[in-house]
Amino acid sequence: MWVETSQWLVPLSPAQAGIRPPYQTKGTWMEKREAAMSSWSLERKQSPVGWDSHLSRILFLLLLSVVSAQGVTPNPDACLVSHSGNGSSISCQPPARLPHYFPADTVYLAVEFFNLTQLPTNTLQGIPNLQELHLSSNQLEDLSAKFLLPVPQLKVLDLTRNALTRLPPGLFQVSAALHTLVLKENQLKVLEASWLHSLKALRHLDLSGNQLQTLPPGLLANFTDLLILDLGNNQLQTLPPDLLSGPLRLERLHLEGNRLQELGKGLLVHQPKLRYLFLNNNRLATVAAGAFRGLQKLDMLDLSNNLLTTVPKGLWMSLGKAAGNMKDGFDLSGNPWICDRKLDDLFEWLVANEGKMFFRNDTRCAGPKALKGQMLLVVARSP
Repeated sequence: MWVETSQWLVPLSPAQAGIRPPYQTKGTWMEKREAAMSSWSLERKQSPVGWDSHLSRILFLLLLSVVSAQGVTPNPDACLVSHSGNGSSISCQPPARLPHYFPADTVYLAVEFFNLTQLPTNTLQGIPNLQELHLSSNQLEDLSAKFLLPVPQLKVLDLTRNALTRLPPGLFQVSAALHTLVLKENQLKVLEASWLHSLKALRHLDLSGNQLQTLPPGLLANFTDLLILDLGNNQLQTLPPDLLSGPLRLERLHLEGNRLQELGKGLLVHQPKLRYLFLNNNRLATVAAGAFRGLQKLDMLDLSNNLLTTVPKGLWMSLGKAAGNMKDGFDLSGNPWICDRKLDDLFEWLVANEGKMFFRNDTRCAGPKALKGQMLLVVARSP
């Protein structure tokens, strides 16, 4: 067993450590959301911002308490190291001092909350087996195009909450194994499709919380295995018609918190395996009649807090109890619904699927005057 060295590494056994498991791909917030969506008594969903960093700090403190319980006195200047048959896992957070080198068998590396603005090009030199790299909650402004060259086996890259405005061309030239890329809450205003072209194994892409106003054509053309796409909380007003023509296995799509005004019939046509669709907190006033056609496995739909007054007849045909989907529920609240005969098709569908309707008390008519303020479901049940 190692002892503390001048390189500020404190090695621990796996039983002593408990370093967080592989990156949770936003699962923590999704689990909270799904739990909230299955209970009528819970308050309206809250923003996930800050949860993963909060969780990371909790785990770090728990790790320290476990270390103390095991009779190891942690040095506040030391990173924590766990050994297993697969290799070493290293977690560095303030007030620890960053080591001069990492063990050659490092497979997991977390360097978080240091407010680093730059990292040397050779930071990852000498750890060719690295599979997970977490650099969240720093202030990284740029990365060298050669930064990832020493780690061709990297599978997870988490750059959450930094200050990146661009990615250097060629950054992922040896990253064919990368399946999770998280760029959440940076300062990206534009994307170039060429930045991501080498990532053919990508299954999870998180670009949420940036400042994206447009997306380039062909952005996801090579991502045939993509399962999770998060574009939430940007400034997108429109989406390229071919955005989802590449990914054919998408299961979760986050478009919430943008400025989308219309959902056309072609965007989701190639997504028969989509299960979770978040369109809440946009400016949607129009949804095309065939927008949801073919979504055979959709289990959750969030259209809340948009500008919908009506929806076309037949929109719900492929959704709900009769179609054998929508098992986790739907949210139509916070829209200015005009409760006239044009909503008869929706009313009929609501009655048939009311058991899966969330925030029904907040789903109310904005007109006509005689029905203003009444719950949609109450109006739907009336003769």
